[in-house]
Amino acid sequence: MKKNIFIENINGNATSRPPVWFMRQAGRILPSYLKLKQKYSFDEMMQNKELAAKVTLLPLDDLGVDAGILFSDILVIPKALGLELEFTSKGPKFHNALDENINIENLRFNSEKLDYIYNNIKEIKIQRPETPLIGFCGGPLTTFLFMFRRNELNKDFNHVIKLFYKEKKKCIRIMEMITEASVEYVNNQVDSGIDCFQLFETYCGILPEQLYTEIVLPYSKEILNAAMNKNCKTIFFPKNYNTGLKNINKDICDIASIDWQLPLESARTLLCNSVGIQGNMDPRIFFSDKAEIEKYLINLTRFGQKNTNWIFNLGHGFIPGIDVENVNFVVDWIKNYNWNR
Repeated sequence: MKKNIFIENINGNATSRPPVWFMRQAGRILPSYLKLKQKYSFDEMMQNKELAAKVTLLPLDDLGVDAGILFSDILVIPKALGLELEFTSKGPKFHNALDENINIENLRFNSEKLDYIYNNIKEIKIQRPETPLIGFCGGPLTTFLFMFRRNELNKDFNHVIKLFYKEKKKCIRIMEMITEASVEYVNNQVDSGIDCFQLFETYCGILPEQLYTEIVLPYSKEILNAAMNKNCKTIFFPKNYNTGLKNINKDICDIASIDWQLPLESARTLLCNSVGIQGNMDPRIFFSDKAEIEKYLINLTRFGQKNTNWIFNLGHGFIPGIDVENVNFVVDWIKNYNWNR
């Protein structure tokens, strides 16, 4: 049986080229997904195991990536904690979002509300057992911030951060609840069949590095360690953590995903040598022509030739409006380039 390049890489084995997959690799750019979206709502696709499996696997067929990521959302944890979630055309919101009173008495974790996700994972592995499947959840800080979103048009979290400084103990208690729920969620994802787990701490940089390291990182570590304790490989995406990457070692995760603001060489210097790297293409480069895209990719080859523990990915998710042909071009380029390894 042919060895899968993504599985080989996350297990620490040198591969002939970097594996490639993309964050948000289906939902924002694939014509096949956008067509499904005209017929079904986001929630309908998540709740139907056949549709969830189909969307998860679309990028494997349409883009030729080396791994699939579970079609789901980071906000399923707040929903399981009792918040009423709606996915609107403008973004997600909670009808009973937390407010400045931070009333958490009504927050109770109902694990059964996540059972459909485990069924989705099992369906994906039945349909495509040889395909590496990445499970995920939101980081404790990122999930906490979204739990205050009542208006989907308000995209900043300034009011929540003010509240964090004012009511730190109460806010930390919410993150503890998120962590406890997430640990159970991760354990069940692994038991259902995922091959790798990624923690998305998209808003890591909203707090000063020292404060995130002191207060939030231990919770992130606890969630990641739940997967590691089940021998599941882990990827941690602390966006805009910057020099805080010096705090990331093999006790926290197997691979650190790097945002596009930080050069890969700088990340490699900051990170513990035993931690692999994922990232960090600026998704806006897809709006350039193919000659400019190729020039950008060539600049990455020096890093990719020296560092075999690297997964090619974005420094953030796809942006709406990206031409899928340019994405196909990048995947083919990565696969066909002579990496001289």
